[in-house]
Amino acid sequence: MIEDLRKSETWRVFRIQSELVEGFETLFDIGPAIGIFGGARFNERSDYYHDAVKVCANLSEAGFSIVTGGGPGIMEAANKGAKMGKGRSVGLNIVLPHEQMPNSHLDINLSFRYFFVRKLMFVKYSTGFVIFPGGFGTMDELFEALTLVQTKKIERFPIVLYGKTYWQGLIDWMQDTLIQRGALAEEDMGIFHVVDDTADIVRIFMQYSATASRNLPPGYLER
Repeated sequence: MIEDLRKSETWRVFRIQSELVEGFETLFDIGPAIGIFGGARFNERSDYYHDAVKVCANLSEAGFSIVTGGGPGIMEAANKGAKMGKGRSVGLNIVLPHEQMPNSHLDINLSFRYFFVRKLMFVKYSTGFVIFPGGFGTMDELFEALTLVQTKKIERFPIVLYGKTYWQGLIDWMQDTLIQRGALAEEDMGIFHVVDDTADIVRIFMQYSATASRNLPPGYLER
């Protein structure tokens, strides 16, 4: 009977609930935090890796916690940078068929079975996102955030794309295809920033932190 229950959809609800509870209880006091996304395949030979270390060290020194997917590549670089400052280094790992091992630079390490629960934790506890170059997973997080801001499901916060050359083709496609065919409005392009200088990332978040409403908690979600 118990084995049948574990294979049922009802049992899955309990698993989801347990991940939600653990996430809420673990992350509620991490303070202002910034979600960092980027490719797991960019290692120490990549300039993007070293730029992620630099910017996250500066953000952490400014008092922001750094939240990543907890794995290798840009995630590892961001967590490594976080450990150089005052903020906490947080990893929200996802259980995959080919197991993704948490990197060694984490103060807080949570593992999730369900992508949507993990995404909720990123949105709820972040004051903004920095999107480094990456693949499908990075694109998924980027467009999730853009959609939530566009539809006003979350309070508008900074979404910063780092690396103009990397992102230019996507931006051109948005302007030349999506806007031209009426799938996006011109003002939707103002939801995100594109920068080439790590100092610009820090400046954007410092300005946002100084002007953000005091009536809403970081990562405010519509009730």
